[in-house]
Amino acid sequence: MFVFGLLLLCSIQTKGEKATCSIIGQPEYPLLSKDGEIIIGGAFSIHSKINLEIPSFTEIPHRLLCTSLNLREFRFAQTMIFAIEEINSNQMLLPNISFGYQIFDSCGSTLASMRSSMALINGQELTAEHTCSGKTAVKAIIGESESSSTIVLSRATGPFKIPVISHFATCACLSNRKQFPSFFRTIPSDYYQSRALAQLVKHFGWTWVGAVRSDNDYGNNGMTTFVEIAEREGVCIEYSEAISRTNSKEKTARVVEVIKKGSAKVLVAFLAQGEMDVLLEEIIRQNVTGLQWVGSESWITARYLATERISKVLGGAVGFTISKSKIPGLKEFLLKVNPSQNPSNALLREFWEMTFGCRLSSTTSSQFEYEKFCDGSENLSNVSNAFTDVSELRISNNVYKAVYAVAYALHNTIACKTSNSSYSEKMTCGDKDLMVSSQVLHSLQNVNFTMASGQTVYFDKNGDPMARYELINWQKNRAGETNFITVGHYDASLPSEQQFVMNSINIVWEGDSYTKPSSVCSERCQPGFRQAVIKRRPVCCFECLRCPSGEISNTNDSSECIKCPLEYWSNENHSMCVLKNVEFLSFEENMGVLLTAFSLTGVSITIAVALVFYNFIDTPLVKASNGELSFLLLFSLSLCFLCSLTFIGRPTEWSCMLRHTAFGITFALCMSCVLARTIAVVMAFKATVPGSSVPQCSLPLQRISVFCCTLFQVIICIMWLVLAPPMPFKNITHSVDKIILECDLGSAIGFWAVLAYIGFLSVLCFILAFLARKLPDNFNEAKFITFSILIFCAVWITFIPAYISSPGKFTVAVEIFAILASSFGLLFCIFTPKCYIILLKPDQNTRKHIMGKTHNKSQ
Repeated sequence: MFVFGLLLLCSIQTKGEKATCSIIGQPEYPLLSKDGEIIIGGAFSIHSKINLEIPSFTEIPHRLLCTSLNLREFRFAQTMIFAIEEINSNQMLLPNISFGYQIFDSCGSTLASMRSSMALINGQELTAEHTCSGKTAVKAIIGESESSSTIVLSRATGPFKIPVISHFATCACLSNRKQFPSFFRTIPSDYYQSRALAQLVKHFGWTWVGAVRSDNDYGNNGMTTFVEIAEREGVCIEYSEAISRTNSKEKTARVVEVIKKGSAKVLVAFLAQGEMDVLLEEIIRQNVTGLQWVGSESWITARYLATERISKVLGGAVGFTISKSKIPGLKEFLLKVNPSQNPSNALLREFWEMTFGCRLSSTTSSQFEYEKFCDGSENLSNVSNAFTDVSELRISNNVYKAVYAVAYALHNTIACKTSNSSYSEKMTCGDKDLMVSSQVLHSLQNVNFTMASGQTVYFDKNGDPMARYELINWQKNRAGETNFITVGHYDASLPSEQQFVMNSINIVWEGDSYTKPSSVCSERCQPGFRQAVIKRRPVCCFECLRCPSGEISNTNDSSECIKCPLEYWSNENHSMCVLKNVEFLSFEENMGVLLTAFSLTGVSITIAVALVFYNFIDTPLVKASNGELSFLLLFSLSLCFLCSLTFIGRPTEWSCMLRHTAFGITFALCMSCVLARTIAVVMAFKATVPGSSVPQCSLPLQRISVFCCTLFQVIICIMWLVLAPPMPFKNITHSVDKIILECDLGSAIGFWAVLAYIGFLSVLCFILAFLARKLPDNFNEAKFITFSILIFCAVWITFIPAYISSPGKFTVAVEIFAILASSFGLLFCIFTPKCYIILLKPDQNTRKHIMGKTHNKSQ
């Protein structure tokens, strides 16, 4: 941008002539002005477009031509005039001092803003007869409406310490006191609005949004902050497009194409009014609908947008804006605006012609080509447009407060209430003619007053007011007119968790629906699933993966699954941890019932055999079988069958100690009885051989041997129980989805010692029985003992690997099976042949038959 403005040239003349300051070019004149003892400036975008010719660099550039009157901005300018007139009539504030103004048009252009800045600083005098005093034409400036133009204005006036109070410039960059030491504003900074918008998007669960911004300081800075905070809140931006009011139609159409092709259903529009107008025109042309608009304060309460045509696009829009207010008397003041107030003012004539669509009869030339004429007697009260609409006095109220802030600062300065001023400034504090702008600047920083409406006006150290917003929702009334309904509040002065509050008012969304739209890249993951990021896609785009077994997610959109505690497992939906199923061999299940039946069957058969032996106790076969040892063996076998029942059911401290010790002792007793019978048989037959000196195994000796062999096992079991007894144990490592309730051996040495001792007895029995298998007898018991011990050993040899490899309750089942199988083997092999002869072959149950072979051999 080339430098275009007003330059002061001080030419020092020789021969004692005084220095004279003269202006180069033509001065810039205000559109609206009034003389007074103290002048304040105003800069508004009264026109929204500018016709700019490219300079030829061969001639003086033409003056800027501003077009397209902005009625809303014109209302801002008139509000400033109203506030000044009100102050002039107030005898309490600035008494006996007339307040004047100079209002310039920046035309929404930084170039025009520079021209306005120079005019506000220098004034309109062509020459200065005396030495340049350095005094500025105005003591303070109200404006501007856009951040970029305000930045230009503030940079130009900053070195002169002229306070600039903006009513609508929200760029957070303007809070930098080093760059803008004399800037103030009555509208909150975008630092807060951007954060409020990010919280709004997050509050409604929109994690996938599009964004469009003004390609200027306002839009770029505001959108940068919004994107930063939104991404921190877990919101992803699908696209972020910039648009300028000076863009070609092709560039604007390209931006709309991006919006149209996007999958995001929510569009955050951080746009100034000029860019919003351009975008909406193209949006309507391409018939883009179905978007939920989220707007910035620049356009969200712009009444001129709330037409039936535009509401089809923006209906249901939400956005933050400052609180509205009422300004008593403003409506009447606006309705009195008339070209007759200043017939030579081109702006008033343009306003009148545009408002009534006519051509003033006194106008020789007009930029409007209207056929009908008007004379200025028309009544504005019959007109409804952006100028006469005072139902939403938000930005106008900011202008009103800005003027009063300047008035209070001037009042305090003249009353010598300034602080932190230099000595020279204090010397002039009571004289309005000697007052300089730096004094007003200091007073403005400390100003603190309450408006008639109850609003308190003050500025923080950065020149910003307290950030308070209303959440506005575009809703249609029964007549089809769009109203701006407050549905929430944002107050930056409160703790972070209390800043954003929703009212109990239903929000109308896009398409006049009461159902909140959804805008996500991926549908939310339900409990039981976790989010899995898709490669080369934003974090908001993800897949929902089922949590692995043993892990859960109990919230929506969980980023990871939670592992269940050791004794818990995931339910079927993987949404909560439930206690693992406890597994043990119970009496209720089929396997438990079957094993119990076999155990009781074994006991019953053993009792039946005992009854048979008891009934035939005097027969030769029973006597030859050593009846006492037989009954003791049958008793031990009954205990073996019964001890298997201790392995069934929930393990307890007592059952764990009982099952292993009972098993060890009963089988030791059983093997001791078999061993004693085997020794007795061998010694009996050896003793009958002629010339043999082997003594017979007497009954007391058999009893002692059985007792001693069993006692040794009892001692082993007692030591086991004393040193490290078996205890109930929850095995959670063998199976991931269940708890195996089992008996921990306590001491593995004790367990294997018990088994080893039983094995030792059984091997000893087998060896002796094997040696006596060919003894001469019609009923060779040693042969049957050999078979029974062989089965016993085979069962327990196969038990060991099966016991080690069997999982859970099957380990117990294998042990019970081994007990039952070995018990049945002993019972059937030893007693079945005897019962067969006793019951079915009584003719063989004689002494002669039993001893037959012996006699035959001896002959």
